[in-house]
Amino acid sequence: MVKIAVLIPCYNEALTIGKVIDDIRNVINEAEIYVYDNNSSDDTAAVAAAHGAIVRQEKRQGKGNVIRAMFRDIEADCYIMIDGDDTYPASAAREMADAVIRGDADMVVGDRLSATYFKVNKRPFHNFGNRLMRSLVNKLFRSNIHDIMSGYRAFSRSFVKNFPVLSDGFEIETEMTIHALDKNFIVKEIPVEYSERPSGSVSKLNTLRDGVRVITTALILFRDYHPLRFFSSIAAVLSLVAIIALVPVLVEYWQTGLVPRFPTLIVCCFVLLLALLLFVCGVILNAMSRKHRLLYEFLVNLNRNNP
Repeated sequence: MVKIAVLIPCYNEALTIGKVIDDIRNVINEAEIYVYDNNSSDDTAAVAAAHGAIVRQEKRQGKGNVIRAMFRDIEADCYIMIDGDDTYPASAAREMADAVIRGDADMVVGDRLSATYFKVNKRPFHNFGNRLMRSLVNKLFRSNIHDIMSGYRAFSRSFVKNFPVLSDGFEIETEMTIHALDKNFIVKEIPVEYSERPSGSVSKLNTLRDGVRVITTALILFRDYHPLRFFSSIAAVLSLVAIIALVPVLVEYWQTGLVPRFPTLIVCCFVLLLALLLFVCGVILNAMSRKHRLLYEFLVNLNRNNP
């Protein structure tokens, strides 16, 4: 029998967690529902336990830390991750799980942005941030994912047990998306209706602070996963700036045989040298990245043969 685990990371969600658990159980009755309480100051853990969930504690603050503990601790064939704030519809859970169980996808994303998110969400900066991240990640990683930061996902066992969690906070969803794209996991998106939090429930996401962290994470992962493109882009910009500044100096030398602007010449030469060094770094790191991909594939195959 296929074992399904529902993962609900929680921080001060006493108002909504009971309904989320009940809704999920009505859709996937056979699933084991795990609630990881992340130092809540309200009755989140007690409410979750009263509704029949398996409640565990994670003392390290941050959603990324909670997901790391969940992925390490819980054994299942299919994992469903959903937030405890009652903004995602439990009705989509069965379809998402079935896609993983059939082998159609390693990660299924509950796509809010193609459904009602922009109509329902009243926070304009969140809307802007989601559009910005979608555009940034899709351009950097040459993909076409609609919802980069959705907290509603289903995973195969292979994805969960071979996903190295590096993030501590809300940037974890971006990290999941980029990891799946880089490692050629099959990603499928299912549009889901998004609902605003009920009255009295407060979002833990800080628009500016967490937005900066998410964008920084995307750029760091781009550097780590595609170092040649990353460093070559910087090298190209530096080279262009240096050449533009160098052209008048060379023209003046050809016309007069003199170089009156030695500081400009010296700076341009150093910038061009820096660009060359960055390009060489990109080549070396790209070879290392490819070696890491080969090692990763070897370890994944090893884990599949020795479950």
